[in-house]
Amino acid sequence: MAEIKDPENTILMELKNGTVTIELLPDVAPEHAARMKELARAGAYDNVCFHRVIDGFMAQTGDVKHGNMEEGFNLRMAGTGGSDLPDLPAEFSRLPHDRGTLGAARSQHPNSANSQFFINFGDNHFLNGQYTVYGRVIEGMEHVDVITRGEPPAEPDRMISVKVAADA
Repeated sequence: MAEIKDPENTILMELKNGTVTIELLPDVAPEHAARMKELARAGAYDNVCFHRVIDGFMAQTGDVKHGNMEEGFNLRMAGTGGSDLPDLPAEFSRLPHDRGTLGAARSQHPNSANSQFFINFGDNHFLNGQYTVYGRVIEGMEHVDVITRGEPPAEPDRMISVKVAADA
């Protein structure tokens, strides 16, 4: 098991095949890291689907408004919403979009990230400097690798639960 150095800045994401441990990077992107913890602590990410999963590229999730598979789920709407919290300013850095990094999903506007994020399946360096990197998978990437593909997937996978390790 991966050693958790900072439980307050570690996310435990439960998927169908096991736990994905994510190290947040508050020194690099403090507002994005804080937002993920806030939504995780509110239970907002629980049961949210992976609505856009592209083989060799990334798995996107985090639409807490339209992506919850337990509450009035509409697959066509998944990916169009965020949270009730305001959008975040971009926190671009020199960190590359390597395999296993978390990127903040957004619209064309750089300061439009909210609750959605993606996990890179591979090194996607063409995204560098254009999307905020604010975490990395430190254990359980094999569970991310088997998330059902599709835009959207016909039978999407979901984050069963998302918790801050300090609270687990």
